[in-house]
Amino acid sequence: PTTMVWLRLASSAVVLLLIARPRLTGRSRRDWLAVLAYAASLVAMNWAIYQSFARIPLGLAVTIEFLGPLGVAAAMSRGWRDAALALLAGAGVVLLGFSPTDVDWVGVVYALLAGVGWAGYILVSPWLGRTWRGLDGLGVASTVGALVLAVPAVLADTPALVQPSVLAAGAAVGLLSSVIPYSLELQALRTLPPRVFSILMALEPAVAAAAAYLLLHEKLSIVDLLAMACVITASVGVTRAATRRSD
Repeated sequence: PTTMVWLRLASSAVVLLLIARPRLTGRSRRDWLAVLAYAASLVAMNWAIYQSFARIPLGLAVTIEFLGPLGVAAAMSRGWRDAALALLAGAGVVLLGFSPTDVDWVGVVYALLAGVGWAGYILVSPWLGRTWRGLDGLGVASTVGALVLAVPAVLADTPALVQPSVLAAGAAVGLLSSVIPYSLELQALRTLPPRVFSILMALEPAVAAAAAYLLLHEKLSIVDLLAMACVITASVGVTRAATRRSD
């Protein structure tokens, strides 16, 4: 997991630096603090969730991880409607956790740590978006994260780093799981309140459960489908509410 996370960060850093070509000179202390805080949340979120994936099913890991953004949404809720939507999303997360499985509690702890990192990522992203233009901050933060994990990744699995198939997989994961989604999320968090973004992220456990079904042949039960309905309904509800407020 550590080696794959490093490959993900390193490959995404290369792509983002080529695209953004960030200006590093003349930066303030505040600019660099934003990058370091973002990089810390990025590394914690990715490293911990991959450690969890290695130990417990995908859908369960993402469900537990979502407690992070759910906590942000609940803490920043305004009024009974937002609170009710956050609770509905939370109910869906709880339901997703009821699928029968042998739970590795180390994997659960890693998923909880990933949730903390995810919450930090949501809270720090607007700061990064205000202090660095475009994708500059994301590219620099990804580079910092890759440098932090470089030595642990090499020590964890040096032979893997000379296998073309592993390097190709790492590059693909970096593009599909970091460059594209993080770029879009950073742009979204420049305008969306963190609490709205947090509830929109309620779609992720449902997407993870669907991906587990399609790719890993983990079947969806009635409880799983009900849970997905809860989180999707909450996501649609908060989107409509945010649209009405902006109008």
